[in-house]
Amino acid sequence: MHFAIRYLTEYRYDGLVTDNLNALRVTPATTATQRVDDFGVRVEPQTRLHQHLDYYGTSVIEFGIAKPHGSLKVDVRARVATAKPPDPPAGAWPALEGAAYRTRAIEFLLPYAGEPDDLRVDELVGLVRSDTPLGTLERVVQVIPDRFEYRTGVTYVGSKVEDLLDAGAGVCQDFAHLALVLLRRNGIAARYVSGYLFVPPEGQEQADSAEVETHAWLEALVPPDDGGGEAQWVGIDPTNRCLAGERYVKIGHGRHYRDVPPIKGVYRGTATAELDASVRMHRTDAAGARV
Repeated sequence: MHFAIRYLTEYRYDGLVTDNLNALRVTPATTATQRVDDFGVRVEPQTRLHQHLDYYGTSVIEFGIAKPHGSLKVDVRARVATAKPPDPPAGAWPALEGAAYRTRAIEFLLPYAGEPDDLRVDELVGLVRSDTPLGTLERVVQVIPDRFEYRTGVTYVGSKVEDLLDAGAGVCQDFAHLALVLLRRNGIAARYVSGYLFVPPEGQEQADSAEVETHAWLEALVPPDDGGGEAQWVGIDPTNRCLAGERYVKIGHGRHYRDVPPIKGVYRGTATAELDASVRMHRTDAAGARV
């Protein structure tokens, strides 16, 4: 598929601020199934932009605004082509212990700060276990939405897995964090993914344009079958009960949300900020694309 994407963020301050330093992770990734045909960022007030890749390979755009200002606007536009991922291997459990797998996986097998020591998680770890690693992924994307309601307003950007367990509800970020824990405790490497998901308006499946939000899912490293081959990163979305496909536009990945926030910054001053953010995706070629 081909998408034209516009991500618009505006901060309005109730006073003047200075030394506004920001890091953006908004550049779509280039992968085996995703190609970036065009990309641009405009910041107001105007300033110089600096770009680099972070530790995990995600593109980061940094800028600073020293002069006093009462608002900050970030306007991101991109054109991206995506293709259907290849069918994943079922995987073999013994392969998880092999040197080749662990060399690629080790960073995304480690627990992270805030991971819960909770019997409720232990129950879910056993519940999602299947005969194959891929089968475990397929159970994860069913068990989590079966057990937890998708509902906004009950968690926030800094919420932990315990908050999801206690509330019984959360959003895509919470579902992804829980899925990371369940997979890693089953010995499957998993990483948090940030990006966009094209979802047509309800009842308008053929619509070519939609207002969406930044979305969170994850990628799990599925080992090869007994016949050999290489481990494959497989995208899964516990919020939508599916494997990630060509409607997903990836920006980047990390161990958890804190590694890939869309925008992160600090400024000097006592003013508070009001935030408006929107994402519009326009499907320009519903027939698909080769990448």
